[in-house]
Amino acid sequence: MEGARHDVIVVGGGHAGIEAALAAARLGARVALVSFRLDRIGEMSCNPAIGGLGKGQIVREVDALGGAMGEVADATGIQFRMLGTGKGAAVRAPRCQSDRHLYREEATRRVRACDGIELVEGGVVGLVLADGPRGTEVRGVRLDDGSELLAPASVMTTGTFLRAVMHTGEKKESGGRVGEASADGLSEDVARLGLDLSRLKTGTPPRLAADSIDWDSLEQQRGDAAPQPFSFATQRSTFPGLAQVACHVTWTHSRTHDLIRANIHRAPMYAGRIQGVGPRYCPSVEDKVMRFADRDRHQIFLEPVGLETDVVYVNGVSTSLPAEVQEEFMRTIPGLERARFLRHGYAVEYDFVQPAQLAPTLAVQRVPGLFLAGQINGTSGYEEAAGQGLVAGANAALWVTGRAPFVLARHEAYVGVMVDDLVVSNPSEPYRMFTSRAEHRLLLRQDDADRRLVRRAHAIGLAGPGALARFEAREGAIALGRRLLHALRAPDGRSLAEFLRRPEVRLEQLAQERPELAALGLGPDVIETLESDIKYAGYVERQATNVARMRKQETTPIPTDFDYATLAGLGSEAREKLGKLRPGTLGAAGRIPGVRPPDVALLAVHVERRRRG
Repeated sequence: MEGARHDVIVVGGGHAGIEAALAAARLGARVALVSFRLDRIGEMSCNPAIGGLGKGQIVREVDALGGAMGEVADATGIQFRMLGTGKGAAVRAPRCQSDRHLYREEATRRVRACDGIELVEGGVVGLVLADGPRGTEVRGVRLDDGSELLAPASVMTTGTFLRAVMHTGEKKESGGRVGEASADGLSEDVARLGLDLSRLKTGTPPRLAADSIDWDSLEQQRGDAAPQPFSFATQRSTFPGLAQVACHVTWTHSRTHDLIRANIHRAPMYAGRIQGVGPRYCPSVEDKVMRFADRDRHQIFLEPVGLETDVVYVNGVSTSLPAEVQEEFMRTIPGLERARFLRHGYAVEYDFVQPAQLAPTLAVQRVPGLFLAGQINGTSGYEEAAGQGLVAGANAALWVTGRAPFVLARHEAYVGVMVDDLVVSNPSEPYRMFTSRAEHRLLLRQDDADRRLVRRAHAIGLAGPGALARFEAREGAIALGRRLLHALRAPDGRSLAEFLRRPEVRLEQLAQERPELAALGLGPDVIETLESDIKYAGYVERQATNVARMRKQETTPIPTDFDYATLAGLGSEAREKLGKLRPGTLGAAGRIPGVRPPDVALLAVHVERRRRG
């Protein structure tokens, strides 16, 4: 584009914006990252933690794709836990408690150190639009000082800031986060493009002073004795680098619930002042009390937000009740009787773009040059935002240079599952990743994200030669261990590989008992992947066979003018949703909520009849 100093503009410096800017720059694009405040790049606006069930897998994938979140989390984590260890390998997921100040500093440092990224402080108040050969195109953004930034591609990672309103009881004010304004003009321009916008809400709990909490009366929750890092690049010999801390557990009880119920009419959602729907799987304390009236208590985690601060995050008490009500009910909770508030909880209501209007590259289908990532697409969570940011940033850079798009399939990554879920849906609540959303969970374990993604990322320039070398060295160690396990014999004459398939047998124990295995010096990451490979080999093979069988359906196109209304035998819900969302393939049709397998089978018959004429 003539006169443009940049190839890609990234709007927003949150977790999606960071990964979008870094991915585009790694692919050679000149990037401008625009943020309201440059001192809040990488801000952990809500929970000071990274990872969790379904989310930890995404962080591992972002790392394998060359992204920064895993390494930043490893460098700034103050408690590490592997969740789901009592279950199968498919659902295990890493999580860390982070020092939120150090996280922000480390994320900012990495962005500033990246060649090709220019940081611009300012508010984006609108889009620069122009008529092009393919209709209205986005040519850049307008800033609040009247200047313009021009580029062929723009990635919007605006978080909760589109026409955002913060609510605390009867009080409301414009803004997407304390101390930062709302992006009203930008929201208006997005609407003028003809995009379908809806409203969502998110909430945040109070922050308390550590010295006002009765810690001795509370149950401790410590991290793992032998913590595992997120990033394949993190050196285990120096990990973790920071002091590790404990979190604590307490519970609400009947007095808490009585106070909340007595004041529920003052909660913005229940008083009708918020139309946006909140996250079902991270409900406010008001929702917990009202929706689960049969429960006499709800769990609360008290999480320190850093090593050099006395701020404590009260996880499990997201609320938008008036400040005085928050203080009253909080002090009914064991251990918090003398709680001193440093910040009250509040809710944020904001616009998002219905993601069915996006391509799998996260490009807006009707607006060339515009890509969306993060909460603007109706998702929640730092990890979901980071995964989308990487996909959008990479594809923006590839689009500018005319290269083939980068799209991950559902059997390749949780990031692929998430993007595919989004582009075939119109969410009515914030989307959150769970392992249950992936039909091929055993192919998407957190421990083997590198073998699924590093080669693909390296082939297009997202991952460097160091990542490829680490992956190949790890694969070599796994192959060596596998050969030895098949060669060595257990006392009953079977190979150690067969012996290891027994549920109670652990490879770590075998490596200590057998000198031949001990001599290999296998690291814990190699042991974990090798053991899972052998224990789940049969299941993995069956899932791989299912993937191959489904590929035909995945790529079978549905004509764009297909008339679902005339298809006899199609369920009414399926007919309505297929007609509205108009999926491009049979595979996409099958993943629309409310479209059952018999509906897809019937549709496949009629699509084939039409193809044959």
